[in-house]
Amino acid sequence: MLNVHSVAGQVLVLQIALIVLLVAAAGATLALQAQQASLQEAKQRSAVAALAFAHAPGTAAAMESADPTAQLQPRTEAARQEAGLDYLVAFSPSGIRWTHPNPKLIGKHVPGNYAPAFNGRPYTTTSTSHFGRAVDSTVAVKNDDGRVVGLIAAGIKVQRTNEWALQRRPLLIVSAAGALLVGIAGTALVSRRLRRQTHGLDPAEMTRMYDHHDAVLHAVREGVLIIGGDGRLLLANDEARRLLALPQDAERRRITELGLEPDLADLLASGRAATDEVHPAGDRLLAVNIRPTAPYGGLPGTAVTLRDTTELQALTGKAEIAQRRLKLLYDAGMRIGSTLDIARTAEELAAIAVPHFADVVSVELLEPVLRGEEPTRWPAPMRRLAVRGVPEDSAVYRVGERIRFVPDSPVAAGLADAHAVVIPDLRAEHKWRAQDPDDTQRILDNGIRSLIAVPLRARGVVLGLVNFWRAETSEVFGDEDLSFAEELAARAAVSIDNARRYTREHATTITLQRSLLPRALPEQSALEVAHRYLPAQAGVGGDWFDLIPLPGARVALVVGDVVGHGLHAAATMGRLRTAVLNFSALDLPPDELLGHLDELVNHIDTDEARTNERGGGSWGDEAEEATGAEGASGGGGARAAAESSLVGDSGAAITGATCLYAIYDPVDGRVTLARAGHPGPALARPDGTVSFPEVPVAPPLGLGGGMPVETAELTLPEGSRLVLYTNGLIENRDRDIDAGLELLRTALARGGPDRSPERTCGDVLAALLPQRPSDDIALLVARTRLLTPDRIAEWEVPSDPAAVGPIRSACMRTLESWGLDEIGFTTELILSELITNAIRYGAQPIRVRLLHDRALICEVSDGTSASPHLRRATTTDEGGRGLFLVAQFAQRWGTRYTPDGKVIWTEQTLDATHPPGDADDGGIDTLLAQWDDPTP
Repeated sequence: MLNVHSVAGQVLVLQIALIVLLVAAAGATLALQAQQASLQEAKQRSAVAALAFAHAPGTAAAMESADPTAQLQPRTEAARQEAGLDYLVAFSPSGIRWTHPNPKLIGKHVPGNYAPAFNGRPYTTTSTSHFGRAVDSTVAVKNDDGRVVGLIAAGIKVQRTNEWALQRRPLLIVSAAGALLVGIAGTALVSRRLRRQTHGLDPAEMTRMYDHHDAVLHAVREGVLIIGGDGRLLLANDEARRLLALPQDAERRRITELGLEPDLADLLASGRAATDEVHPAGDRLLAVNIRPTAPYGGLPGTAVTLRDTTELQALTGKAEIAQRRLKLLYDAGMRIGSTLDIARTAEELAAIAVPHFADVVSVELLEPVLRGEEPTRWPAPMRRLAVRGVPEDSAVYRVGERIRFVPDSPVAAGLADAHAVVIPDLRAEHKWRAQDPDDTQRILDNGIRSLIAVPLRARGVVLGLVNFWRAETSEVFGDEDLSFAEELAARAAVSIDNARRYTREHATTITLQRSLLPRALPEQSALEVAHRYLPAQAGVGGDWFDLIPLPGARVALVVGDVVGHGLHAAATMGRLRTAVLNFSALDLPPDELLGHLDELVNHIDTDEARTNERGGGSWGDEAEEATGAEGASGGGGARAAAESSLVGDSGAAITGATCLYAIYDPVDGRVTLARAGHPGPALARPDGTVSFPEVPVAPPLGLGGGMPVETAELTLPEGSRLVLYTNGLIENRDRDIDAGLELLRTALARGGPDRSPERTCGDVLAALLPQRPSDDIALLVARTRLLTPDRIAEWEVPSDPAAVGPIRSACMRTLESWGLDEIGFTTELILSELITNAIRYGAQPIRVRLLHDRALICEVSDGTSASPHLRRATTTDEGGRGLFLVAQFAQRWGTRYTPDGKVIWTEQTLDATHPPGDADDGGIDTLLAQWDDPTP
């Protein structure tokens, strides 16, 4: 319960009394307003009713009738009841009633003065009659001539309109009571909060408490100041006066007028928050804390506390040094080894120590380490890899310089025993100076004073050396510095060893991948081709390209990509490239070749999945077990990451491989393309326009699910440049594919259509190659050529054996015009056999075509898909030797299928002046000898 003697109790009583008075006044005001509103409403209702009935149709006529009462009495009563009136009376101009609710009063004279009603406007009066207090409105009724023929009086009791207000009186009472309760409840909550804040104290107790707090404020051994928002000192306890040597009249004076140190005075007057800022005050160092008072309910200003920290300053300095060292070690763990590059890691080690620990840092590594090889035992030559703290053109420390140490020098002894060496004063260390007098003197002349040399040791093997140097302007190295230098070098050594291993394995992977890619593109006449392949910085991937000569002077262009990086991706690329070469040997169209490749990848994935389900191990698992102990020592995580980026998952599936396959025919300039999940090609025409032809895209290899692959055919004018690439060229982390395609379009359009493929490759890479490629890039640029019409000959062959001779003769004449008389005999044999077989076993249409390219190409096509087979005829067979002769005389031969049938083709080298066998007999005797009867 509240005590009325407390501050909260007194506030509660006063607030309750005030609320009761306000509620009572509001209730009285509402009652008066309701009464006035009732009277006004009665006047309005009576006037409206009188006017409405007076102007009603037939009212004037009824008054002029012979019996007004008979006509008006029913109507007035009905209107009175509907309007809720107490009476509605019609009477003559002389005052005789024609109607009345009480029939006994009909015919009697109307009391009162109604003369003002003759002016045509309602005349309203308030009177008290036997109905009670009522409001009466009288209106004159005029006929069409404007003459007053009677009057209408409508009356209503004020009590009737008061009923509305009386009906709402309970609501008014409830509302007033509710407001009273809410007000009292709110007052109680406020009083309760005030009681909680004042702890139920009465004014006297609060005064005593203030006096006690004031005494405590002056008794504490910490200076306290209260400064107003205008910069004037409001309060200062005794400790603050002692620490700041304040005068007696310091209160109410500005802080800047108290003779304090300028920096301290400016801080106190600024009003900004401060935490343990140390400032001098005479011969003391004070820790200053400043907080604004406004957020805590006080007036604008600041509260200041002062502590004497003079004796703690020395300890604080040592703690700060230790904290900086810990932060430096943390930064070293985050920054050293950010890449798996040996030189970059050495530079990061040097950068982290300068200038926070040393003035100059140099890092030297054993030369085998730089090549990624296992470090040799000391002594061995070293090479300086990084220097920080001196200008790059300085002759004091040369990056790349070969370093040798005298065996009895302190640094050499430290390397041999794998322990750190501290030389506090280099001028006094004669053995160190004796190892190279010229270089050591140059170091001393540049102001270097002391040295810590720490071997970089990982896995029990010394990788190199890091030297921390301090100049004469810095403190000499001590024991605490030595332990920190050893910790820093140990962390860096693990990163350097990881980078060394990565360098070795990266070189191995690059060698493997380049061995799987074509070293030189085969010679052909259909295209002028240039290519580029760039591995990713993070590790090699599975991108590949190829150019495959096909029969009929055609050429196949291939670009593919295996998702991922490492040895597994490179090996997978080799498998897919070999499969493409094998399928191309079958002379399949692009859609069928990609379909077979998809089935092959799906089959390989299935085998991999079965192997993994049976628990088959992998090289990666063995490597992980082999490096488990090292991972426990702190270096295994980065090592495993390096192996993962290089090797990849050896048991992973190939799913994610893509491929674009195109066949170009130089006879008609037509190219047929198909792609499985791969970016489409770019086409730069001779007129300078660059486009990206629409090539239907199939799912990536291994995901096709047997769906058919669609192809696109384009006819290219001679000199067009067809550009095939992998997605690493057009997209990376900082660029989406649309921006990359636009850059490619611009690069191909720049410089005109006469640029060679080699120059085009250079321009494209200059425009699109990122600084650090995150994915492999394969680029193939091919400029088209056409076989001239004078090097193409075609004939239609009727289905008549007699047609063989004329066709053969025409072919011989063509060879003579091409200057190929020397191979005419063998060509005649080949054509005779192929044309005869087509007439005998084939169907129309039968065609013969000769192509004069780098070789002589003979093609015989027919309308059947039955393929001939080479076999060795026995001595009793009458046939079966035709294809054998063709195979002997032609350099290559084969069959390819077309939508209308098949084509049997042969190729003969142009410099083959004699067929196989003896040069004198033309090889005929050698061939016939194969069918000689055996000697009995």
